[in-house]
Amino acid sequence: MGAEVETWHEPDETTLTQQTTRKGRILNITILAWHQMLMRGTKDQKMYRHPFTLVRVHVTDDIGNSVWKPMWLVVIGDRREEISPPVAYQSFRQRFDIEHMFRFSKQRLLMTQFQTPDVEHEENWIRLVMLSYVQLWAAKELATHLPRPWERPKEQNNDKIVTPSVVQRDFHRIISEIGTPARSPKTRGNSIGRVQGQAQTQRTKHPVVNKQSKSTPDKQKAA
Repeated sequence: MGAEVETWHEPDETTLTQQTTRKGRILNITILAWHQMLMRGTKDQKMYRHPFTLVRVHVTDDIGNSVWKPMWLVVIGDRREEISPPVAYQSFRQRFDIEHMFRFSKQRLLMTQFQTPDVEHEENWIRLVMLSYVQLWAAKELATHLPRPWERPKEQNNDKIVTPSVVQRDFHRIISEIGTPARSPKTRGNSIGRVQGQAQTQRTKHPVVNKQSKSTPDKQKAA
């Protein structure tokens, strides 16, 4: 679509704004928006029933050179008119941080390691992982940098952002110093177990979902 500029009609909304990077570089942002757009659908997906807002974001430097390729965004849904083009752009920029959060939660907070057939239990586990991530964020001012043997030590109280991994290394010390309002656990006897004759309810069986195999082009099949 970027090569067919002459086919565009006038945008319904144009927004010009500026952004200053951490290094003090000023970026000019041009946001164009076309409302009530439609795309070609299929027999199963009637896309004419789902109008959307098309957003084009172009970032240039102070002399007009493009910093990145123009970015195209789609805002779709019944409440799309409540989201302005600048808000859509800023929300998409936060996707970078969200992806890092999911990656860290899977690798360091065991987000995907909890195996259960109960959806409610899985949702509770995800909430617990999110709470632990918030705890790491809240303790970032208390963390001390503990570098690995192969990492370069850095000065304390610097202006660099403390990552969740750095806080997690020192979180045991932070928790030990803060303490907990909970009482210490007490030992108890053996559980009485299930009552004799008690029957366990069987789990609901669900159909197995198999991923479809990717179609192979005829040329690759012939090779």
